Amino acid sequence: MIKRPKNKPFYQIRVLIFTVVKRIIDIIGSIVLLIVFSIPMIIVAILIKIDSPGPAIFKQKRVGKGSNPFFMYKFRSMYAGDMDKFLKDKDPALWKKYKDAGWKLPMNEDPRITPIGKFVRSTSIDETPQFINVLKGEMSLVGPRAYREEELQEYEKNFPKSKENIDIIRTAKPGITGLWQVSGRNELNFEHRAKLDANYIKNRSLRQELLILLKTPFVMLSIW
Repeated sequence: MIKRPKNKPFYQIRVLIFTVVKRIIDIIGSIVLLIVFSIPMIIVAILIKIDSPGPAIFKQKRVGKGSNPFFMYKFRSMYAGDMDKFLKDKDPALWKKYKDAGWKLPMNEDPRITPIGKFVRSTSIDETPQFINVLKGEMSLVGPRAYREEELQEYEKNFPKSKENIDIIRTAKPGITGLWQVSGRNELNFEHRAKLDANYIKNRSLRQELLILLKTPFVMLSIW
Protein backbone atom coordinates (compact mmCIF):
# COMPACT_ATOMS: atom_id res chain seq x y z
CA MET A 1 0.00 0.00 0.00
CA ILE A 2 1.48 3.33 -1.05
CA LYS A 3 0.76 5.79 1.74
CA ARG A 4 2.48 9.12 2.14
CA PRO A 5 4.90 8.71 5.08
CA LYS A 6 6.51 11.47 7.09
CA ASN A 7 9.76 10.83 5.21
CA LYS A 8 8.95 12.49 1.88
CA PRO A 9 12.10 11.34 -0.04
CA PHE A 10 11.40 7.73 1.01
CA TYR A 11 7.81 8.07 -0.23
CA GLN A 12 8.98 9.45 -3.57
CA ILE A 13 11.42 6.55 -4.00
CA ARG A 14 8.66 4.01 -3.30
CA VAL A 15 6.37 5.68 -5.83
CA LEU A 16 9.16 5.73 -8.42
CA ILE A 17 9.95 2.04 -7.89
CA PHE A 18 6.25 1.13 -8.13
CA THR A 19 5.81 3.18 -11.32
CA VAL A 20 8.88 1.68 -13.01
CA VAL A 21 8.06 -1.92 -12.06
CA LYS A 22 4.42 -1.49 -13.07
CA ARG A 23 5.48 -0.18 -16.48
CA ILE A 24 7.89 -3.09 -16.96
CA ILE A 25 5.07 -5.53 -16.12
CA ASP A 26 2.80 -3.72 -18.60
CA ILE A 27 5.35 -3.89 -21.43
CA ILE A 28 6.31 -7.53 -20.91
CA GLY A 29 2.73 -8.60 -20.19
CA SER A 30 1.21 -6.88 -23.23
CA ILE A 31 3.87 -8.33 -25.57
CA VAL A 32 3.37 -11.86 -24.21
CA LEU A 33 -0.44 -11.58 -24.35
CA LEU A 34 -0.38 -10.21 -27.91
CA ILE A 35 1.67 -13.24 -28.93
CA VAL A 36 -0.57 -15.70 -27.02
CA PHE A 37 -3.78 -14.22 -28.42
CA SER A 38 -2.45 -13.53 -31.94
CA ILE A 39 -4.16 -16.54 -33.60
CA PRO A 40 -7.54 -16.06 -31.83
CA MET A 41 -7.38 -12.33 -32.67
CA ILE A 42 -6.80 -13.05 -36.37
CA ILE A 43 -9.69 -15.55 -36.42
CA VAL A 44 -12.02 -13.11 -34.63
CA ALA A 45 -11.07 -10.29 -37.02
CA ILE A 46 -11.95 -12.48 -40.01
CA LEU A 47 -15.29 -13.55 -38.46
CA ILE A 48 -16.23 -9.92 -37.73
CA LYS A 49 -15.50 -8.93 -41.34
CA ILE A 50 -17.63 -11.84 -42.61
CA ASP A 51 -20.44 -11.13 -40.15
CA SER A 52 -21.12 -7.48 -41.07
CA PRO A 53 -19.62 -4.61 -43.12
CA GLY A 54 -17.10 -2.36 -41.42
CA PRO A 55 -13.66 -2.50 -39.82
CA ALA A 56 -12.74 -5.41 -37.53
CA ILE A 57 -11.18 -3.04 -34.99
CA PHE A 58 -12.57 0.35 -34.06
CA LYS A 59 -11.20 3.09 -31.86
CA GLN A 60 -13.12 5.20 -29.39
CA LYS A 61 -12.01 8.26 -27.45
CA ARG A 62 -11.64 7.58 -23.73
CA VAL A 63 -10.37 9.51 -20.70
CA GLY A 64 -6.74 8.78 -19.88
CA LYS A 65 -4.39 9.76 -17.07
CA GLY A 66 -4.74 13.41 -16.14
CA SER A 67 -8.02 13.57 -18.10
CA ASN A 68 -6.00 13.43 -21.33
CA PRO A 69 -8.04 11.77 -24.10
CA PHE A 70 -6.74 8.80 -26.06
CA PHE A 71 -8.17 6.36 -28.59
CA MET A 72 -8.88 2.94 -27.13
CA TYR A 73 -8.91 -0.06 -29.49
CA LYS A 74 -11.55 -2.77 -29.41
CA PHE A 75 -12.87 -5.45 -31.73
CA ARG A 76 -16.08 -4.16 -33.26
CA SER A 77 -19.09 -5.86 -31.66
CA MET A 78 -21.74 -3.49 -33.08
CA TYR A 79 -22.86 -2.67 -36.58
CA ALA A 80 -20.77 0.05 -38.22
CA GLY A 81 -21.92 3.67 -37.95
CA ASP A 82 -23.08 5.93 -35.14
CA MET A 83 -24.91 3.30 -33.13
CA ASP A 84 -25.65 5.63 -30.21
CA LYS A 85 -27.54 7.94 -32.57
CA PHE A 86 -29.20 4.91 -34.16
CA LEU A 87 -30.49 3.68 -30.79
CA LYS A 88 -31.55 7.17 -29.69
CA ASP A 89 -33.53 7.77 -32.90
CA LYS A 90 -34.96 4.28 -33.28
CA ASP A 91 -36.04 3.59 -29.70
CA PRO A 92 -35.99 6.57 -27.29
CA ALA A 93 -37.33 4.40 -24.45
CA LEU A 94 -34.51 1.90 -24.88
CA TRP A 95 -32.01 4.78 -25.13
CA LYS A 96 -33.28 6.12 -21.77
CA LYS A 97 -32.96 2.65 -20.26
CA TYR A 98 -29.41 2.47 -21.66
CA LYS A 99 -28.41 5.77 -20.00
CA ASP A 100 -30.22 5.06 -16.73
CA ALA A 101 -28.53 1.65 -16.46
CA GLY A 102 -25.06 3.18 -16.57
CA TRP A 103 -24.56 3.19 -20.36
CA LYS A 104 -25.20 -0.53 -20.82
CA LEU A 105 -27.97 -2.85 -21.96
CA PRO A 106 -28.45 -6.62 -21.76
CA MET A 107 -27.07 -8.09 -24.99
CA ASN A 108 -30.39 -9.74 -25.84
CA GLU A 109 -32.06 -6.30 -25.78
CA ASP A 110 -29.41 -4.31 -27.63
CA PRO A 111 -30.20 -4.09 -31.38
CA ARG A 112 -26.78 -2.56 -32.11
CA ILE A 113 -24.82 -5.73 -31.36
CA THR A 114 -23.96 -8.10 -34.21
CA PRO A 115 -24.30 -11.90 -33.90
CA ILE A 116 -20.52 -12.39 -33.64
CA GLY A 117 -20.42 -9.32 -31.39
CA LYS A 118 -22.37 -11.20 -28.73
CA PHE A 119 -19.68 -13.87 -28.70
CA VAL A 120 -16.70 -11.51 -28.53
CA ARG A 121 -18.36 -9.52 -25.75
CA SER A 122 -19.36 -12.53 -23.65
CA THR A 123 -15.80 -13.88 -23.83
CA SER A 124 -14.22 -10.38 -23.44
CA ILE A 125 -12.01 -11.08 -26.46
CA ASP A 126 -13.24 -7.73 -27.83
CA GLU A 127 -10.83 -6.10 -25.36
CA THR A 128 -7.64 -7.88 -26.53
CA PRO A 129 -6.65 -5.05 -28.96
CA GLN A 130 -6.21 -2.90 -25.83
CA PHE A 131 -2.89 -4.70 -25.28
CA ILE A 132 -1.68 -2.28 -27.99
CA ASN A 133 -2.85 0.65 -25.82
CA VAL A 134 -0.90 -0.83 -22.91
CA LEU A 135 2.22 -1.22 -25.03
CA LYS A 136 1.89 2.43 -26.13
CA GLY A 137 1.64 3.56 -22.50
CA GLU A 138 -1.93 4.89 -22.77
CA MET A 139 -3.37 2.14 -20.59
CA SER A 140 -2.16 -0.35 -18.03
CA LEU A 141 -2.95 -4.03 -17.54
CA VAL A 142 -4.47 -3.06 -14.17
CA GLY A 143 -6.26 0.21 -13.51
CA PRO A 144 -9.64 1.93 -13.27
CA ARG A 145 -12.24 1.49 -15.97
CA ALA A 146 -11.66 3.44 -19.19
CA TYR A 147 -14.59 5.88 -19.29
CA ARG A 148 -15.84 8.18 -22.00
CA GLU A 149 -15.78 11.86 -21.06
CA GLU A 150 -19.55 12.18 -21.49
CA GLU A 151 -20.03 9.20 -19.17
CA LEU A 152 -18.02 10.79 -16.38
CA GLN A 153 -19.80 14.11 -16.80
CA GLU A 154 -23.18 12.38 -16.70
CA TYR A 155 -22.19 10.33 -13.65
CA GLU A 156 -20.88 13.42 -11.87
CA LYS A 157 -24.22 15.12 -12.45
CA ASN A 158 -26.33 12.12 -11.38
CA PHE A 159 -24.10 10.97 -8.52
CA PRO A 160 -22.65 14.14 -6.94
CA LYS A 161 -21.31 12.14 -3.97
CA SER A 162 -19.01 10.32 -6.40
CA LYS A 163 -17.26 13.50 -7.60
CA GLU A 164 -14.25 12.97 -5.33
CA ASN A 165 -13.86 9.40 -6.59
CA ILE A 166 -14.21 10.57 -10.21
CA ASP A 167 -11.45 13.15 -9.64
CA ILE A 168 -9.21 10.37 -8.30
CA ILE A 169 -10.02 8.11 -11.27
CA ARG A 170 -8.89 10.85 -13.65
CA THR A 171 -5.38 10.78 -12.12
CA ALA A 172 -4.52 7.21 -13.21
CA LYS A 173 -4.10 5.24 -16.42
CA PRO A 174 -7.18 3.16 -17.24
CA GLY A 175 -6.72 -0.61 -17.08
CA ILE A 176 -7.85 -3.61 -19.08
CA THR A 177 -8.72 -5.24 -15.77
CA GLY A 178 -9.09 -3.78 -12.33
CA LEU A 179 -10.43 -4.12 -8.82
CA TRP A 180 -13.98 -3.45 -10.01
CA GLN A 181 -13.78 -6.29 -12.54
CA VAL A 182 -12.67 -8.92 -10.06
CA SER A 183 -15.25 -7.66 -7.53
CA GLY A 184 -18.43 -8.05 -9.52
CA ARG A 185 -17.80 -6.59 -12.97
CA ASN A 186 -20.95 -5.23 -14.72
CA GLU A 187 -23.22 -6.28 -11.85
CA LEU A 188 -21.89 -3.33 -9.85
CA ASN A 189 -23.53 0.09 -10.13
CA PHE A 190 -21.44 3.15 -10.95
CA GLU A 191 -21.12 4.43 -7.39
CA HIS A 192 -19.71 1.09 -6.24
CA ARG A 193 -17.40 0.82 -9.27
CA ALA A 194 -16.10 4.36 -8.76
CA LYS A 195 -15.43 3.69 -5.08
CA LEU A 196 -13.50 0.50 -5.90
CA ASP A 197 -11.48 2.26 -8.59
CA ALA A 198 -10.65 5.16 -6.27
CA ASN A 199 -9.65 2.78 -3.46
CA TYR A 200 -7.42 0.88 -5.89
CA ILE A 201 -5.64 4.11 -6.87
CA LYS A 202 -5.22 5.33 -3.28
CA ASN A 203 -3.87 1.96 -2.12
CA ARG A 204 -1.77 0.91 -5.10
CA SER A 205 0.87 -1.73 -4.45
CA LEU A 206 2.64 -4.41 -6.46
CA ARG A 207 0.96 -7.04 -4.30
CA GLN A 208 -2.47 -5.70 -5.21
CA GLU A 209 -1.51 -5.53 -8.91
CA LEU A 210 -0.44 -9.17 -8.94
CA LEU A 211 -3.52 -10.32 -7.03
CA ILE A 212 -5.84 -8.61 -9.52
CA LEU A 213 -3.92 -10.08 -12.47
CA LEU A 214 -4.10 -13.57 -10.95
CA LYS A 215 -7.83 -13.28 -10.18
CA THR A 216 -8.84 -11.96 -13.61
CA PRO A 217 -8.63 -15.28 -15.59
CA PHE A 218 -10.73 -17.07 -12.98
CA VAL A 219 -13.34 -14.30 -13.05
CA MET A 220 -13.47 -14.48 -16.87
CA LEU A 221 -13.85 -18.27 -16.81
CA SER A 222 -16.65 -18.02 -14.23
CA ILE A 223 -18.78 -15.81 -16.52
CA TRP A 224 -18.39 -18.07 -19.56
